[in-house]
Amino acid sequence: MVQIPIGYVGVVISYVGQPHEDVSGLAFKHGDLVMAGHKGVWVTPLYPGKHPLNTRIMKVELVPTTNIVLNWATRTEAHRYDEKLSSITVRSKDGFAFNLDVAQIIHVGALDAPKVISRVGSMQNLVDHVLQPIVGNYFRNSAQDYTVLDFLSARSQRQAEAAEHIRAALAAYDVQAIDTLIGDINPPSELMQTQTDRKIAEEQRKTYEVQEAAQKQRQQLVRQTSLADIQHQVVGAEQGVSISELQANALIKQATGEAEALRLRALGEAEAIRATGQAKAQAYRAGVEALGSQGYTVMQLMQIVGERNVRIVPDVAVSGANSSPGMVDGLLGLMLRNQAKRQPPS
Repeated sequence: MVQIPIGYVGVVISYVGQPHEDVSGLAFKHGDLVMAGHKGVWVTPLYPGKHPLNTRIMKVELVPTTNIVLNWATRTEAHRYDEKLSSITVRSKDGFAFNLDVAQIIHVGALDAPKVISRVGSMQNLVDHVLQPIVGNYFRNSAQDYTVLDFLSARSQRQAEAAEHIRAALAAYDVQAIDTLIGDINPPSELMQTQTDRKIAEEQRKTYEVQEAAQKQRQQLVRQTSLADIQHQVVGAEQGVSISELQANALIKQATGEAEALRLRALGEAEAIRATGQAKAQAYRAGVEALGSQGYTVMQLMQIVGERNVRIVPDVAVSGANSSPGMVDGLLGLMLRNQAKRQPPS
């Protein structure tokens, strides 16, 4: 019994059987396919399961029908078809050699598996004798048309071009190319060092430009702040001048008002004095007309004596007719008068 695992088909190669009769058709020119029971590669594959076959006269070649990933790199998949593959070394247009890591995804249909085996003999032969030269030579040839930096900068475009070319090339072998992926690119270190230095210099230049712009902005801010401060001082000075002018005008008006008040007061007082003098003059004229000038003068004199308490007669009179007694009597009278002034009224 021959067991075909899931995800595979078995292509039977029979060494004995009915005479060989090719049924592949005129389009298939790279091998022969026969019906089951004939000698040669059977056109119908064996599907997953167990099949009664004599393995002494027949050989069953397993072909995966799931997607197969092949790595041109240092890693290897579990199927181990790519264990002999390694990174692809290419040379650029500017003469630099560098390595590429590539991953190729392929698929072999169940009905195409007999054609593939009839053409190349096994899946390992497909990888070693078909895929490796097709993929490797394409990248070596295409890399010569670009510089290293162009290859790096347009990596997605190079990948799309590679996928299209490899898909068409594998279709001739009845193999489907699902996708072509470019992995790590290892450019020359000396070239990348110059690019790194250039990038650092460019970033430093941008940093300096940003700092210069910041300094200019700061200077502009300081200038605007200074102008604002000066404007504030100007406004304050103008306000001070206006306030001083208003205060001066107020003082002038106040002084003018006070002067006008003094003038009016003086005019009033003068008018009052003039009126008083005129009234007194009229009174004097009337008194003189009534009493006569001498009589009115005596009356005025007596009035002044009465108003001013002028003493005409002395309180103590000392006579000099009798020598000593008059002087003694006068002194006694003066002492009694003073004593009477000091005693409080009862």
